[in-house]
Amino acid sequence: MKTLHSILSFGLALCLAGPAVAQPLADAPRDRAYEEITFEERRAIPYDHLREADVFWEKRMWRVIDFKEKMNLPFAYPKLPLAQVLIDAVKSGEVTAFNPLSDEFDIPYTSEQVNGKLYRVDTITVFDPDTYEETKQVVNSDFDPVWVSKLWIKEDWIFDEETSTIVCRIVGIAPVRELVDEASGITIGDELMFWLHYPSLREFLATKPVFNNFNDAVRLSWEDVFEMRLFSSYIIKESNVYDRTVENYATGIDAVLESERLKEKIFKFEHELWEF
Repeated sequence: MKTLHSILSFGLALCLAGPAVAQPLADAPRDRAYEEITFEERRAIPYDHLREADVFWEKRMWRVIDFKEKMNLPFAYPKLPLAQVLIDAVKSGEVTAFNPLSDEFDIPYTSEQVNGKLYRVDTITVFDPDTYEETKQVVNSDFDPVWVSKLWIKEDWIFDEETSTIVCRIVGIAPVRELVDEASGITIGDELMFWLHYPSLREFLATKPVFNNFNDAVRLSWEDVFEMRLFSSYIIKESNVYDRTVENYATGIDAVLESERLKEKIFKFEHELWEF
């Protein structure tokens, strides 16, 4: 009788504990045919020194990378999306997050302010099994990389007299997450999460792999993607006396054409410097 009582008690304890959650193995088997150590040793290639006296011409641009474009799909790769890489960099202290209202890196974010960007208010539907009624409930959702659908880039285009070439130096990047209406759960717009100083982030990005659509053996890093310009984007602003964006004076197809005009303006400038 005592043995039966012990068995019943043990069974009841298992039922109360609920289903067990599988935990990842500490020493999981290797998931590749060979050991990957390249990324652990990678370093960002230092920029060539640029003297102020050699800067003949300079133009600052702001552009947007939309993750929904076909060329930019690796930015939203589910196993390691860029948004998660940037969040990990901020949480680990590799780079400082700055207030999105100023892109001059002069107002740093506190850890509490960063955490405030890592959740959002969602509306979910709750079903009552007793009354068969559906009700709306507002909850705080933890950060999900799929919320980030775009990336802003702030960059300088410079003509270097010493090498007689135009070089592009990215100054800052900012992830953009979707804003959701609390009542309806419908996406109503975008919001800059924070600005990150790109030169301070290069070493970290150089150790993070990117999915390659063409060859799994050629492992590019996020630093490679930005430096080799392996993305599709459109310009939303160039430095101007009114400090206004393209959408402030053009809409629809006119805004698209204006973005293309600003892009061609840089290459026409370089072409017209030479005589053939």
